[in-house]
Amino acid sequence: MTAPTDPRSLYGGPQYQRLLAAARRSLERTGGRLDGSVSITAPTDAEREALIGITGAYRPPGTARITVKVADLEAAVQAATGTPLAALLTLLGGPLVDRPGRKEAQARTRAQLTTTAEASPLHAHSWYRDWLAAITTDGTLTSLINKNDSTSLTRAIRVLEHLYTRPGDAPPLLLPVLAEATTGDTKALNHGSGALPTLVLRALAQARNTTLANGAEARRELWDSFDVIVDDLASRVLVLNLPAHGEGLGEWLTGAARYGTPFHISLHQLVTLPISLDQPTVYACENPAVLRRAAGELGPKSPPLVCAEGRPSTAFHRLTRAIRQGGGTLHYHGDFDWSGIDMTNQLISRYQARPWHMTAADYLAGTSATNEEDQIPLNGKPYPTPWDPQLAEAMHHTNRALYEEAVADTLLDDLMKHPSNRQGAS
Repeated sequence: MTAPTDPRSLYGGPQYQRLLAAARRSLERTGGRLDGSVSITAPTDAEREALIGITGAYRPPGTARITVKVADLEAAVQAATGTPLAALLTLLGGPLVDRPGRKEAQARTRAQLTTTAEASPLHAHSWYRDWLAAITTDGTLTSLINKNDSTSLTRAIRVLEHLYTRPGDAPPLLLPVLAEATTGDTKALNHGSGALPTLVLRALAQARNTTLANGAEARRELWDSFDVIVDDLASRVLVLNLPAHGEGLGEWLTGAARYGTPFHISLHQLVTLPISLDQPTVYACENPAVLRRAAGELGPKSPPLVCAEGRPSTAFHRLTRAIRQGGGTLHYHGDFDWSGIDMTNQLISRYQARPWHMTAADYLAGTSATNEEDQIPLNGKPYPTPWDPQLAEAMHHTNRALYEEAVADTLLDDLMKHPSNRQGAS
């Protein structure tokens, strides 16, 4: 009995490569249908002779194009090897892709994911809808579907829902704890662990009306703004003359205030060594240069001063909550740029902070006193200033940023006028 001919020995030669590649494209494009045709342009003599053998029709040398019906190619392969064309192509180049079937499956997955996303209670928020629209239109959702990754989006939605349903006074969350609570994997939200962390951070940036910047520090600050701790030692806040009650940290703060010494508080300290405060008025600034001058020029006579050192960290927020719980009011000054205005709005909304020298008059006086060549144009998205609408108008009109260190003299003069409001915490 004659052994069956190996299809690869008959059709594995170079004279069949372009023909079979065209046949593969046709079958994949049509989902395996045999009613199409494939063509070979400028065939070599070997290709021309192979095609003559398949079609039975003579083609003279120099023929520019030879077209073969896929059904005829199927019949020739079956007759020669007893193997269907699709099976031959699989032997030579791997499984065929059912592109129409894949497209239908992807459309179903897209519809399911869209339905799931729109069913979330977060869909009532404009930032969430904008986030969904962005990842749908920029190819992110398509990329996830093409990679058979439908779980990243559903997990991202769970993470966001978890963050937005937490009570306002809930303690900060460690990032691994959040990841385990929402995905079952403590490392799922670590940077570089897949699409999930980027999806979540893009949504959080959208919620904060900002762009997702590159770098570990930018990611940490964005997580911090939602009370999620990436590193409880890296998250910190700088203070001056803020005596507090409590063993350990409270004692250290009270001692530092006695000498007018600046003190860095880490989030780890705030969590493990809780403190209570009874300061009725606490000033806050954005730039450490202001606090440094207060320490140097006023020392222990300066009223309590807290410095965010840029965008407020989780440590800053936790400390501010303690100030509020003790009956204190935060008086905040930040940079006169749109980012600084955004932070001021957030602190007013979140903690009923009072703007401190953040009026149109303060801004115009500062820009007038600054050399024009040292001034920097405003950039970024403008924000309103509801505590003084004329401030936003003045910033629009002047189009100049005014950073805090440029008005430090005004802030120091104000601090000098206020006697220490410490109440003997110990």
